[in-house]
Amino acid sequence: MTATAAPATTAVPGDERTLSPAEYESWAAEIRRLADERGAVVLAHNYQVPEIQDVAHFTGDSLYLSRVAAQTDAREIVFCGVHFMAETAKILSPDKTVLLPDHDAGCSLADSITAEQLREWKAEHPGAVVVSYVNTTAAVKAETDVCCTSSNAADVVRSIPEDRDILFCPDQFLGAHVKRVTGRSNVHVWAGECHVHAGISPADVRAQVAAHPDAEILVHPECGCTTSVLDLVSHGDLPAERTRVLSTGGMVEQAATTTAGQVLVATEVGILHQLRALNSGTDFIPMNSRAACRYMKMITPAKLLHTLRTGEGAVDVEPGTAARARRAVEAMIAIGEPGRGGE
Repeated sequence: MTATAAPATTAVPGDERTLSPAEYESWAAEIRRLADERGAVVLAHNYQVPEIQDVAHFTGDSLYLSRVAAQTDAREIVFCGVHFMAETAKILSPDKTVLLPDHDAGCSLADSITAEQLREWKAEHPGAVVVSYVNTTAAVKAETDVCCTSSNAADVVRSIPEDRDILFCPDQFLGAHVKRVTGRSNVHVWAGECHVHAGISPADVRAQVAAHPDAEILVHPECGCTTSVLDLVSHGDLPAERTRVLSTGGMVEQAATTTAGQVLVATEVGILHQLRALNSGTDFIPMNSRAACRYMKMITPAKLLHTLRTGEGAVDVEPGTAARARRAVEAMIAIGEPGRGGE
């Protein structure tokens, strides 16, 4: 069958659909049939469009998905996410075929530092330990001493001797959060950002909290509003018991157990589909309804279908680069399992 666009069946932010229920059922059956035929596992990031999340064998953050893929006996990994995520899957599963349905699906955060820039930064700080967020290219990971996720970044930094300088890249908001919670003054932070998370502003927080004064608040540490949220908590303007800074995986875990009537969510709106499916008794509200990543939405039902029909879209990482990048990921895992809560 052919996946064709249809009018969205809902205008709720984070749950916009392009297939009617009947079209979805027919398309999903074909996706699963082709995946079985190819021996493929379909992975979907939390920010993908609803149909992709629903049809995938696994949905989650990028590192969780890459590790799941490495543990399966699937011959092929079809990664519905962005390019650096497919690279990470290939790094952890070098003997498997990794397919990305759209190679133009990039990431503004991963693109905010190159391997050459990192080498130059390292030359300015000889002896420093490089800590890179998993939201980086394979080439950057290969120049890294230890990777981190948003849920374990502070633990990774604490594991490094206090007399060693640390170069933290590429996200400036996560880096600032890590400096704050660890109290480490010798952490140098790269000035990169995710354009979507950076766009969730303190003004958005003030407006939404005023409109929903009793809501629980979930904030991703990549957000431009994280510092102001924590300042409001410290001054008593936001209730500490209802305000949490969490990774995407942490948000999923929190959503499954919360009894709050309303929850304000400060991250990319695609995650709202999954949160609402986990807990229909809570109203999950985006802190900024326009916080949608155009790169994450580039993988459409039609593109996933085409990939499974043709086997096109293979992602490869040069073996030497992959080996060095793998060491950085393994160094992180040796410090402590990142768990479900990755980026």
